[in-house]
Amino acid sequence: MKILKYLLMLLAVVLFSAGVISGTFMIKGYGMYKDALSQMTIQEMAGSIRDDASFVPLEDIPEMYINAVIAVEDHRFYDHPGIDILAIGRALFNDLRAGGFVEGGSTITQQLAKNQFFTQEKSLFRKAAEVFMALDMEKELDKDDILELYINSIYYGDGYYGIGEACQGYFCKTPSSMTLEECTLLAGIPNAPSVYSPTENPDLAKERQKQVIGQMVRQGYLSDEAACRLSYAALPATLSP
Repeated sequence: MKILKYLLMLLAVVLFSAGVISGTFMIKGYGMYKDALSQMTIQEMAGSIRDDASFVPLEDIPEMYINAVIAVEDHRFYDHPGIDILAIGRALFNDLRAGGFVEGGSTITQQLAKNQFFTQEKSLFRKAAEVFMALDMEKELDKDDILELYINSIYYGDGYYGIGEACQGYFCKTPSSMTLEECTLLAGIPNAPSVYSPTENPDLAKERQKQVIGQMVRQGYLSDEAACRLSYAALPATLSP
């Protein structure tokens, strides 16, 4: 009985401590979120991206590219409210196991929030602020708007921001003219632009492209037959040196 009582007391202390720590992070994160909003509203952020000369409306972007981005970045994008509890839980488990930040579990909405309102510093305070901002974004913008803004502002390596610049820079064409091969290559770059830049590291870019293709098969966007043809194809012939 004494051992059981001790264990229950220990559990209560652990849970209480976890609650206090979590509360501290959320309070500080909420403050960061409110401060970011005081400097730029969500609608102002959206307007600044849409006003860029290289902005490309979602309807002018190939469906296969959109499918590739969703499959590899956030396959529950159209189902979650801005945060994905399952992805966060998986990321937390992997981070604890590794003893550091190895996986973020961020949704597309969270990534847009981080890139537009916060720094890239890995911090639990910033992560909490990112969550508040993502939930707010989902109230003010619809899913297609969020996806459109993300695709048009994310970094693709080689100095290219947004799909318009990336397509012109890498393939010398507009996004609407992309082939399936180009779609799957481009969708994999933003995960680590300096690593997966096809002009700097073509072999790594190709390996990342295969990961995108595999995820598209798992999510039902590509057949096994189409995936096999893509997996053994060379990098796009139109790729700029």
